[in-house]
Amino acid sequence: FSFNRKKMNLKSERRGIHVDQSELLCKKGCGYYGNPAWQGFCSKCWREEYHKARQKQIQEDWELAERLQREEEEAYASSQSTQGAQSLTFSKFEEKKTNEKTRKVTTVKKFFTASSRAGAKKEIQEAKAPSPSINRQASIETDRVSKEFIEFLKTYHKPGQDIYKQCKLFLDTMNHKRDLSIEEQSECAQDFYQNVADKLQTRWKVPPEKVEKAMDQIEKYIMTRQYKYVFCPETTDDEKKDLAVQKRIRALHWVTPQMLCVPVNEEIPEVSDMVVKAITDIIEMDSKRVPRDKLACITKCSKHIFNAIKVTKNEPASADDFLPTLIYIVLKGNPPRLQSNIQYITRFCNPSRLMTGEDGYYFTNLCCAVAFIEKLDAQSLNLSQEDFDRFMTGQTSPKKQESDSFSPDVCLGVKQMCKSLDLLSQLNERQERIVSEAKKLEKDLIDWTDGITKEVEEIVEKYPLEIKPKSQALAAIDSENVENDKLPPPLQPQVYAG
Repeated sequence: FSFNRKKMNLKSERRGIHVDQSELLCKKGCGYYGNPAWQGFCSKCWREEYHKARQKQIQEDWELAERLQREEEEAYASSQSTQGAQSLTFSKFEEKKTNEKTRKVTTVKKFFTASSRAGAKKEIQEAKAPSPSINRQASIETDRVSKEFIEFLKTYHKPGQDIYKQCKLFLDTMNHKRDLSIEEQSECAQDFYQNVADKLQTRWKVPPEKVEKAMDQIEKYIMTRQYKYVFCPETTDDEKKDLAVQKRIRALHWVTPQMLCVPVNEEIPEVSDMVVKAITDIIEMDSKRVPRDKLACITKCSKHIFNAIKVTKNEPASADDFLPTLIYIVLKGNPPRLQSNIQYITRFCNPSRLMTGEDGYYFTNLCCAVAFIEKLDAQSLNLSQEDFDRFMTGQTSPKKQESDSFSPDVCLGVKQMCKSLDLLSQLNERQERIVSEAKKLEKDLIDWTDGITKEVEEIVEKYPLEIKPKSQALAAIDSENVENDKLPPPLQPQVYAG
């Protein structure tokens, strides 16, 4: 999708997020909706390109095998008939074959993202198995869906029995193809959908409206059973993409509706409720197991967005209004496992739903919204690179709207909230300044203490203190048990004889 500038007033110019309807369609010109996961093709054209690429790959592999075989025969004929020579020729052939395959860039890799083969061991799967309570819940839901599917097929009589047999055969086939890549399993599911739909229309002569209902029930039945095996499998990097998108959305928490030119006024209670419902629907998508149910969540979310825009503008919403609002909803809701859900729908949904109708339109817009979020930069938001970097690192946040610039009809609560936010911002700056001054004072005190200590040590070193031995104290006259004293003997009483 592209971005076009829209003039907001004579002084400033804001960039709007614009998507042309032609950009949502298949780039091959078939008229169906395209998908970024299919390189802009619709499901039908994508499968045609896939088959062409695969046939070309098979032909190239066959030609390579023939050429290597001829080279092997020529090398064998020119070599000696000894066992050593044969072993040397075979080893050179194997080395050359390996180098040829390593150097070769296949056409399939140009069309598809490389996906590793399902090499996960049974022990790893058992170690990461869900808890017994989750297994019981899944089993109950599977049994319920199976009973509903059987009851539904009873209305089709003879074709219903054949449909059930085809579904059981497909499930058995998928159970034996657990070692295939997720792309190959997706191809099997898409072939199954196509074959059953063709049989319903041609062999069983089912009316078109009943064919659509039958395909919905078939998808619900088989994907409820296959969900735990094909949703976010360990052999893909879906989980890694989920974490990357989640981290990216968290880093963009500061993006405001004004930056995206979102025509939604959340101060209107009705609009605010619709925004909350839209966020709830997009988050609820992860709890569904059937691709059609996940698409239904996206559709409900999109309709709430259109209603919110309509109430805000008092006129029907346009595509230019819808996409930026959808981006804002995704940023505000941060749906769990977003990429895994998109990949799951792309791989295993009935292709007719993604090619036409409102489900396909809304799903294509969601893919565009996620692509925009992943590539969002300063230019997309009409910001300088310096401000964008500061916002992304959390050093600062966008300046709030001043209370004086509010329109007269804005409620007092919003004005008071903005004043409080400004006050908190000022208090935060003051607190940071106080902390900085306190750290400086602490450093000054430490330096002063160290200086005084150093001066005292220098004075003591310059004028050392000499302590003389303590002299022996004289004994007191009245003390008892005085030894070695030099007092004269006591006076003796004399008798006077007169």
